[in-house]
Amino acid sequence: MSKNIALVEDEALLRDNYADSLKRNGYDVWEFSNRTDAYNSLSTRLPDLAIIDISLEDEIDGGFSLCQDLRKISQTLPIIFLSARDSDYDIVSGLRMGADDYLTKDISLPNLLARISAIFRRISAHQNNDNENDFVKNGNLVLDLKRYAVSWKNTSIDLTITEFWLLYSMAKYPGHVKSRDQLMEDAKMVVDDSTITTHIKRIRRKFENIDSEFDNIETVYAAGYRWKS
Repeated sequence: MSKNIALVEDEALLRDNYADSLKRNGYDVWEFSNRTDAYNSLSTRLPDLAIIDISLEDEIDGGFSLCQDLRKISQTLPIIFLSARDSDYDIVSGLRMGADDYLTKDISLPNLLARISAIFRRISAHQNNDNENDFVKNGNLVLDLKRYAVSWKNTSIDLTITEFWLLYSMAKYPGHVKSRDQLMEDAKMVVDDSTITTHIKRIRRKFENIDSEFDNIETVYAAGYRWKS
């Protein structure tokens, strides 16, 4: 079954180019030019992936608002920002709002397609891996691999797909230092180092919001991260 991709881009020419490329690679594409139309449609039926520009028609940060609204509906919907805005502030803001990836519009179409394919492979690989146990339990932490659900001290924590698999990579082998490359490999993702750092900070913050004494994710200088039992 082909995957549905929501493409939210206000520049018609760019939207047509991206949509044509996605369709040629077997995806069904739902096209939107503004936040309101996109939200009204996607709030009733979610796609398999959303690709969102930040500036949408008369809303300079419309894409950010749309991402936040979609995250209220689903924590596990894969979301990619695709924007001409390339400042560190915008990239960090996008990831903090729950995007799984942030790409700039100078990315080539083959690289864009590769990033999309990597997200779908990651989801499929974990869903179809019958050798994995359904749960990972480590002290106060419980991960439900089938439902992408996480709880800490019996309290549910909402993580995105990317955040979930990064946490899984660390918690499955507590005490083992995971380099950024190993985290990407385990989570079947391809991003830069700063993106990994931002995701880890976001995961920490979500745990700290329910447990002010949480300190189980340790940064190991020049090496990576590890989960402390």
